[in-house]
Amino acid sequence: MLKHSRVNIFDVANHAGVAVSTVSRVLNGSTKVSDATRAKVLLAIETLDFKPSRLASSLSKGRFDNVAIVAPFLTRPSVVTRIDGALDFLDQTGHSTVLYSVSKTSQRDHYFEALMDQHEATGVIVISVPMMPEHIRKFQSAGVALSLVDTIGEGTAQVTIDDQLGGRLATNHLIEEGHSRIGFIGDLIKGESLKFSSSRERLIGMVQALTANGLTHDESLVKLGDHSAEAARVCAQQLLESANPPSAIFAASDTQAIGALVAAESLGRKVPQDLAIIGFDDLEVTSLLDLSTVRQHLHESGRLGAQRLTTLMEGKKIDEPTLLMDIEVVVRSSTKGERGSSLSRIIS
Repeated sequence: MLKHSRVNIFDVANHAGVAVSTVSRVLNGSTKVSDATRAKVLLAIETLDFKPSRLASSLSKGRFDNVAIVAPFLTRPSVVTRIDGALDFLDQTGHSTVLYSVSKTSQRDHYFEALMDQHEATGVIVISVPMMPEHIRKFQSAGVALSLVDTIGEGTAQVTIDDQLGGRLATNHLIEEGHSRIGFIGDLIKGESLKFSSSRERLIGMVQALTANGLTHDESLVKLGDHSAEAARVCAQQLLESANPPSAIFAASDTQAIGALVAAESLGRKVPQDLAIIGFDDLEVTSLLDLSTVRQHLHESGRLGAQRLTTLMEGKKIDEPTLLMDIEVVVRSSTKGERGSSLSRIIS
């Protein structure tokens, strides 16, 4: 769920039953939208009384105010929240915005080339999409301002966190609660996927914490799968049905931690008495489920990424290109306390 009540582009897309990128094309006058789809989007805009970022005044200025946001998987709550933070800032500054959703490397490279060569935007925010050094060099050569959020690139503005630190924080909390056999559920990198690094980095942090506390890392307790609650449920069930199951699970995201909660529920394991579970992100749903997590400030990271981009678009320099945001463990009853998780109450 978004963090404010203002009607936004996600609400319009949901109401019209189309993708966010389709709404974006309609708002920006693209001809690549059918008349029927355009009518649905315009009706949703009128019904919801959507006010799109002072669009008319922005478009009248030509390219100057155009901002492209490139992000993966617009259905993922963490990505949506970051985009929402960026749009909040860009809405206030009157920039027109086009969203590009990518799910594989070839798609990413295609959009990047279009933004570099065709100059469809004077500023680009890349959210959670891994960058190659040549991408950054080409954006710089093309004179397109670039701001990264939740991804890194040498020589450019970026808002990120220390994922290894996050892994250590989560694991140290579980160790402090008396756990020594800790499982991990993370992302499986395969094929033409975007090869996200955050899950791997969080696992590295977990191993660092185990080693620092004199504990052995058991690779059999690491399960990787698609980034979904269902895939994580399968991974957690495999861990819990093994001959020597873990007493705690660190999931690389809250979405995956929810899958672990479902697995524990289905197998009759009480949380946290039989199994402690901690996630990563601090999505809104985690407080409803009493799920411990590592909090990162998703909405604020998007807002700061947009703010830094507009600074660059104005021809100004950013003194400290890398902004490392704080993270912290939020302790709830899935790792600490007498009562179990409220999952059954929520899903019943």
